[in-house]
Amino acid sequence: MTTDTYPQKGFNTVNRYKHQATYDVETIHSIVNSTPVLHVSFVPDPSVPAPIILPMIGQMGLFPGDQARGEEGWNCYLHGYVSSRLMKLADEAVKRGEEGLPLCVAATKVDGFVLTLTPNTHNYNYRSAVLQGFATIVEDQEEKIWAMKLITNSVIPDRYNNTRIPPDGAEMQSTRILKLKITGASGKVREGVPNDERKDMKREDILDAVWTGVIPVYEKLGEPQPGPYNRLSGIPDHVNNFVQEQNKAREKHAFDTAYKPAPVKRVKKGEEE
Repeated sequence: MTTDTYPQKGFNTVNRYKHQATYDVETIHSIVNSTPVLHVSFVPDPSVPAPIILPMIGQMGLFPGDQARGEEGWNCYLHGYVSSRLMKLADEAVKRGEEGLPLCVAATKVDGFVLTLTPNTHNYNYRSAVLQGFATIVEDQEEKIWAMKLITNSVIPDRYNNTRIPPDGAEMQSTRILKLKITGASGKVREGVPNDERKDMKREDILDAVWTGVIPVYEKLGEPQPGPYNRLSGIPDHVNNFVQEQNKAREKHAFDTAYKPAPVKRVKKGEEE
């Protein structure tokens, strides 16, 4: 990116809890890239305004070929099947001379359950990001292979090079990669200890009767289990190291956020409560 933040354009501006909003490029990209399943929204038929939401695997990245042409904005690459409705709609949009298929991509990570004095103030420690843009099918074979490697390695680092590669002709024909050019993005992050209304913090009877705190939440990876036709003895280093490192990092992040100060709301005139 030429800047460190995504510009606020109205359609991507956060209105609720603005003090938790972020437009920081690195933060938004890290949320998307650490979320195993992205939720992709689109409208299949403009005459019937009913959106569809699909779970998909995706990853943010900057193709070296684009970078060589002077492009600096990262794109979101989404993995799909050749005959899927989403791929057909993207292809049809381009053939009509449009910029691409309008998409909205959402990613969410939950880091803790925040338990407070009253039901109304309970919360999550969380990270979320939303991307808006136009999607086109990646036709360039070099970029397609690059994106397939990017997405595969987002599951487990260096997994692509530890498989049977390159993909054969049938696999290349059946696989489609969507490239979402970002027109706007935003994120929201909540970290920290519980915080309650002043009126309840003055009630000694409530403070004496209700447990408050944070339950750290993180995804834990289990011990890798060999498949029915696996012939390798032991677990490969790229798999074993990933599991161990990720479990430590995820647990640490969840516990670290549980002890941070609660976010301070800055209420401005005209801003929603």
